[in-house]
Amino acid sequence: MTPAGAPDHGDAASPDGEQDSAERCLGRSMPDDRDAVSPDGGQDSAERLHKVMAHAGVASRRRCEELIAAGRVTVNGRTAGVGDRAAPADRIEVDGAVVTWDAVMVHYLLNKPRGVLSSASDDRGRRCVTDLVPTAVRIYPVGRLDADSEGLIIVTNDGELTHRLTHPSWGVPKEYLAHVDGVPARGALAQLRAGVALDDGPTAPAVVSMPQPSVLRIAIHEGRNRQIRRMCDAVGHPVVRLVRTRIGPLTDPTLRPGEHRQLNADEVRALHRAATDSSRSAQTP
Repeated sequence: MTPAGAPDHGDAASPDGEQDSAERCLGRSMPDDRDAVSPDGGQDSAERLHKVMAHAGVASRRRCEELIAAGRVTVNGRTAGVGDRAAPADRIEVDGAVVTWDAVMVHYLLNKPRGVLSSASDDRGRRCVTDLVPTAVRIYPVGRLDADSEGLIIVTNDGELTHRLTHPSWGVPKEYLAHVDGVPARGALAQLRAGVALDDGPTAPAVVSMPQPSVLRIAIHEGRNRQIRRMCDAVGHPVVRLVRTRIGPLTDPTLRPGEHRQLNADEVRALHRAATDSSRSAQTP
């Protein structure tokens, strides 16, 4: 059974309005090499509760901590607290729904069309990305492209991969084609590359090129709300059309709008490696 009642929000917004919406989904087995008191008093097979929930696909780690702090999580019938641990024998519930530890992880790549919401559901009945990926398990989008944006988005029930791809600390780059108003001069491109002053602070340096007039290729690793659009606004060239073309090492120009395919094991491993490599690079002086 899948945890219910958790809102479709996440740790942080990403370049064009994306936010981690990894919630209310099926889980998977957890490692059992951490030390904590298990139900029978032992010191084995326990893990931080928020990490257990994230691995199980409930939500991002930060969102899981918020659910715990809000008193919405129980372990063996007891309301859990932030910092608690859980072992495979424990019964974890979110809003009364049991978190499943053993579920098959699925990973899909979708080319999101314009007008489709990057959400698992919508109370107004609007079409969501999960409507375009029929599957027997509960899935959710990794991050978010706003309704007016298009392009690649991963849909999965893998909470750990979701955390790695969306949390700013991992620094996984995402690349976009931004069709903008007007033709940016060299000075505007230099601004975008160096960092743009926004109302929530300057952006990190970006990789920017202009493959043709009025079309910018921009790669960034931050996760701010509608960041690409705000960056282009700041240099005087509003975005007319925004298409995400790459997530870390993952791209697929053959995937047409509305189409999806399952990621193979090599692609999933490559995404995990990209997150690890990006995190290490960020920590290197």
